[in-house]
Amino acid sequence: MNITPVILCGGSGTRMWPLSRGGFPKQYLALYGDQTLVQQTALRLQGLEQTGEPIFITNQEQRFLVAEQMRSVSIEPSAVILEPVGRNTAPAVAAAALVAVKNDPDAMILVLPSDHVIQNDKTFCDLVARAAGVAAAGKLVTFGIAPTSPNTGYGYIRRGAALAELDGGYTVEAFVEKPDLAKAEGFLAAGGYYWNSGMFLFKASVYLEELGLIRPDILKQVTFSVEHAETDKDFLRLDHESFSACPEDSIDYAVMEHTRHAVVVEAAGLGWSDIGSWSALAEVAQADANGNNLLGDVMADRVTNSYIRAENRMIAAIGVDNLVIVETADAILVATKEHAQDVKKIVQRLSESGRSESVTHRKVFRPWGSYEGLDQEDRFQVKRIIVNPGCSLSLQMHHHRAEHWIVVKGTAVVTNGEQELLLTENQSTYIPLGVTHRLRNPGKIPLEIIEVQSGPYLGEDDIVRFEDTYGRVPQK
Repeated sequence: MNITPVILCGGSGTRMWPLSRGGFPKQYLALYGDQTLVQQTALRLQGLEQTGEPIFITNQEQRFLVAEQMRSVSIEPSAVILEPVGRNTAPAVAAAALVAVKNDPDAMILVLPSDHVIQNDKTFCDLVARAAGVAAAGKLVTFGIAPTSPNTGYGYIRRGAALAELDGGYTVEAFVEKPDLAKAEGFLAAGGYYWNSGMFLFKASVYLEELGLIRPDILKQVTFSVEHAETDKDFLRLDHESFSACPEDSIDYAVMEHTRHAVVVEAAGLGWSDIGSWSALAEVAQADANGNNLLGDVMADRVTNSYIRAENRMIAAIGVDNLVIVETADAILVATKEHAQDVKKIVQRLSESGRSESVTHRKVFRPWGSYEGLDQEDRFQVKRIIVNPGCSLSLQMHHHRAEHWIVVKGTAVVTNGEQELLLTENQSTYIPLGVTHRLRNPGKIPLEIIEVQSGPYLGEDDIVRFEDTYGRVPQK
């Protein structure tokens, strides 16, 4: 029986700010190792036999991040399902299960968060292979992590009777919400509790059957959204109206707490972490002799037990202990490790005040490439635009700004009103306010241009699209 991985790519990115943002959450970052977390999740599966290509579940804004990051590691998704709105894991996995059983009625699905660290890939693959027999027999398997501390950031699973057919497997007695410190200490002392890893293995048909018995309202809406989904290039867009009407719930609450078929398997030796904070990342990262994790251009003098990460500029730190310092082009975080979880409060304040730093970086990725803000004052801003080979921006115009484009590297084909221009390095063009225009890279290397915008309003929402390769023109 083949296993179809289902990789969940949602998340708001608040806990790893400022590197992780709402529009570019932590699964797309290389926080631990050279590859991003979602790439590591997908590549880990190559050590698991009888495994098909993964199904990814993401949203409209992040769809090309998934596609590009998988392309760069030579993984071809079997499907990329786009949720029009977030409805938690129970509906998301139901959509993936419906897609999987359509291709294979006996499909088994392995549900994985895309943003966790697992240091021992072979142990992970061996664990899944051992649990597959129990899942094939109709059990809904979840994987529990033996707690090493009274962590209040995880949900817990209380195990029941041992399974005769699987060493390290148990019936599930209860799922427990994130406890306070006293309860977490009690769980650790009592034994028989696991951290809830958020990883699951079961037959798709069994999950759908249990969901239909326990939460038929969820199954009904998700089924309709899949039946009326639209295929857009390599993406499957769930029907907006029906999926939006679906109740929001997690697998744990919707199914696992109520089913008679729940099983927990002890996931020992994985080197697992959900890296839910900078201090948690520091715990799994390799420290130097002073207990420090120093990444990037960092000068440290008498610094101990600290995580310091420089992305763009040099950081100099003197005589500090137990700090997290993370620098990006537009923001710097400084916190004690004990308070690193509270960064989400800063993100909330940024969002409430309408500041863009909670959502985007200075460098913003788009399906065609990226743009980065270099300078901005009243009535002008300067950007560096990178267009990938063979890609183009939409045919568009602006009501409130004019633009100057200067080619720094590569070759550009520019639509400028009625003209089509071929520009090479050091050549430029001026696009007046209100003129229809488009930028395209016909070459085999990235096109780099400097754009100078001028006008009374320079917001990204001042775009009227007429044609677009990526489905961003509103349907009439």
